Amino acid sequence: MKKRSGIDAAASDLPPEVRPGQSLELLKQLHILTRDGKLNQDSRRKLKQVYHLFPFIENLLKELPASVSGPTLADHGAGKSYLGFIIYDLFFKALGQGTIYGIETRSELVESSRQLAQKLGFERMRFLNVSVAESAQSADLPAQIDVVTALHACDTATDDAIAFGLQKKAQFMVLVPCCQAELARALNQNKALNLQRTPLAELWRHPLHTREMGSQLTNVLRCLYLESQGYQVTVTELVGWEHSMKNELILAKYTGQKKRSAGERLQALLQEFGVEAMMSGRYPFTTG
Repeated sequence: MKKRSGIDAAASDLPPEVRPGQSLELLKQLHILTRDGKLNQDSRRKLKQVYHLFPFIENLLKELPASVSGPTLADHGAGKSYLGFIIYDLFFKALGQGTIYGIETRSELVESSRQLAQKLGFERMRFLNVSVAESAQSADLPAQIDVVTALHACDTATDDAIAFGLQKKAQFMVLVPCCQAELARALNQNKALNLQRTPLAELWRHPLHTREMGSQLTNVLRCLYLESQGYQVTVTELVGWEHSMKNELILAKYTGQKKRSAGERLQALLQEFGVEAMMSGRYPFTTG
């Protein structure tokens, strides 16, 4: 079978895990494939996660109304930009319009991503060397972003991505949280007081349970916050647990229907768990 371009391989040349039409050169440059086109075993899990996430994002991109400049997507905590590159390769490239912005704090990863995008001719990919929190104020980003993604953005970076999405009036947010430590620290600080106040504190009395409870509660609060701000929220798993322990996938679609009850429940949970101090900074205007 004839190759399409010297960059893209015929379906028969691909390892079975690789999607037909995927650029082999891209996968080699990302070290997902070896030089002889074999799957790099160290990257198998990463590729599986991205491929499971891609159909969700593809469907959301297809839901967007047509525009002159095409869709915009901001990928927070981009790292080596596996997700951004594969979305561009499988969707944006054929579309012929639209822009992907990769946001990453490590300058060496930003520079390598820029060089790779130039090498592959992915001309509508942009890479910013800023934090997720700083990106909301960046003049290099448009006033509105259609889709916000954050794959394993650690700790509060997922919350920053949500705040970014709200500011940019994102139609969709796709979040896979990771290492939710902020709330666990807050629970730990107030543990003695809460053990006296309520038997519910037994749920996080032991350090391991503190971490797990912090993670669970953090994502529940995030979902309530998104609902209070006008988003319809769906929570599912990204891939099987054998591929990733950080597996919760939060999909948020903007409807404009702000749920006051969600904000009230969020506030009640913060009070119940003794972490009201997070209200003004992390979850402002929850009942507005």
